[in-house]
Amino acid sequence: MKHIISLLLILNITFMNAQNSLHDFNITTIDGEQKSLSNFKGKKLLLVNTASECGFTSQYEALQKVHEQYGDQLVIIGFPANNFGGQEPGSNSDIKSFCKKNYGVSFLMSNKVSVKGADIDPMFGWLNQQENSSYKGDIMWNFEKYLVDENGQLIKRFRSTTKPNSSAITSLL
Repeated sequence: MKHIISLLLILNITFMNAQNSLHDFNITTIDGEQKSLSNFKGKKLLLVNTASECGFTSQYEALQKVHEQYGDQLVIIGFPANNFGGQEPGSNSDIKSFCKKNYGVSFLMSNKVSVKGADIDPMFGWLNQQENSSYKGDIMWNFEKYLVDENGQLIKRFRSTTKPNSSAITSLL
């Protein structure tokens, strides 16, 4: 089993290193649709690993406000993940319903992914290794944020405590 996990990590790292920009990745939306991130060339992206039962869950409200205010120049994508304390236990359907009912979320949501560990989503593996990242390496907790430029390059990474509508983020839009 150890050998299989090691092989998977090597393959994952090899795949991550083959990507030159975020636009080289595809995601599956919370509704099961495939979407190429190259569709968002020319716009900034704010990528956030989310969870429905976290102390930072209320940041969904601020994310929605930023989406409404800056939606013409910024695409927000939430990535539900259950990597920290089992704080995202629901199915994609449960998550979508929770976000809509409690926070009126209308920004793009991906299907549930892993943002850490042997089964990390390749996009997050790539983002975590970017040289210009303020914080390089594994995500520490839910609601970390990655701001990506119009060309698919990481501008800056923010920890969970940075609110989506803080000037640290909005001043870079």
